[in-house]
Amino acid sequence: MTPQFDNSYARLPEKFYTRMQAEPVSAPKLLKLNSDLGTQIGLDTDWLQSEDGVAMLAGNKLPNGADPLAQVYAGHQFGGWSPRLGDGRALLLGEVAAPDGSHWDIQLKGSGPTPYSRAGDGRAWLGPVIREYLVSEAMAALNVPTTRALAVVTTGDTVLREDRYPGAILTRVASSHVRVGTFQYFASQQDTEALSSLLSFCIKRHYAHLKSDDALGFLSVVVDAQAKLVSKWMGLGFIHGVMNTDNCHVGGLTIDYGPCAFMDAYHPSKVFSSIDQFGRYAYGAQPEILVWNLAQLASSLLPLIGENMNAAVEQAQDALHAFGPLYTEAWKQVFFAKLGLTEGGEAEITLVQDLLTTMSDNQADFTRTFRRLLDGTARDEFVDRTAFDAWSENWQARQPDITLMSQANPAFIPRNHQIEAAIQNALKDDFELFERLSDVLSSPFSEQPDHEDLQAAPLDQERVAQTFCGT
Repeated sequence: MTPQFDNSYARLPEKFYTRMQAEPVSAPKLLKLNSDLGTQIGLDTDWLQSEDGVAMLAGNKLPNGADPLAQVYAGHQFGGWSPRLGDGRALLLGEVAAPDGSHWDIQLKGSGPTPYSRAGDGRAWLGPVIREYLVSEAMAALNVPTTRALAVVTTGDTVLREDRYPGAILTRVASSHVRVGTFQYFASQQDTEALSSLLSFCIKRHYAHLKSDDALGFLSVVVDAQAKLVSKWMGLGFIHGVMNTDNCHVGGLTIDYGPCAFMDAYHPSKVFSSIDQFGRYAYGAQPEILVWNLAQLASSLLPLIGENMNAAVEQAQDALHAFGPLYTEAWKQVFFAKLGLTEGGEAEITLVQDLLTTMSDNQADFTRTFRRLLDGTARDEFVDRTAFDAWSENWQARQPDITLMSQANPAFIPRNHQIEAAIQNALKDDFELFERLSDVLSSPFSEQPDHEDLQAAPLDQERVAQTFCGT
């Protein structure tokens, strides 16, 4: 059964997108299908594996009802304003309704050039596609709001980057693909009518409890969603790497896994992204950057908040000022759970911060340290074990809840060196590690004795110093 599309974004005015077809590929082959996700959103997974299904996932042949389009948006990239960006290598095929009534975008990433490609080829090579599949699905299993990965298709074509690589297409699924930059695009053109239509669409899709024209309420719930999202990133040692406003999702999802990475040894100023030369998007800077991004959303929404501009600015500022307390509360919930604390105040915040400082001083592995608190072996992650022992005595006096900790501290994350190994193996047509990582990361909180090697921190020669965008 082919997907039944209901394309609400395509019913917005044509200034929101460019309708177009994907550029055909020569020899599409299904490499990976996320059958569980497909079933969840109401797709026929048998059909997806058929010749016609693979042709859709490659963009070669689309079923009736698909209405492919590339979305336009703007954005601040590393603080610099770009007035017109958009989907430079992606096409939204359409939207499907899941059995529970929720709507999901089906998007091809790597489907060829669009009017927004800015001289790029619009293609993706296999490495970044594997990275996004593994990391986005791991994030979902780690209970982090995220876009999802439905399928990976190899194209049979070559993509030129610093070398020649096999081409691939990722099928991405999300509740929408609207970004802060989408609002910025129309605000920069002073197109209040388009802003109003976009606001109504986003409220219906993400925050249906609000009135369709409640711009201030919308800003407030986005601030809340982003505060909770970044607290989850921080609790996992996750670094997005390219937190531009065009990569900031108004539904509170993690989107665009380019040069992302999970920390091994903890340090608050850690950066992996090769294009983040000055640490703008370092691990510890992420909450502050989110406030900056949200301020751009607030500025875009001002014409819809109220006719009196001074009053609208004051209301928007109040909404933004709520981020600090919201983030602090979310951060406490995340990190207190990691230490098995069901409640606490300033003393417990200091307890967390003291551990993080000791970890940084000793280059302790972020994920392994917290997980090994469960079995009493965390001290082995520290060079100065006496410093950990002093901290541990204070922590143990609080009688931590081990069950809570086991649900908050993953045993497995998609480690950079393992992803890199999976990519290098895939370039040799060996997908065993990719499949293994995919299976293990689907249950990241479970002890999996047969896969203990995937918990290991990298050896010196395995360390990944930089991650790359892939374009």
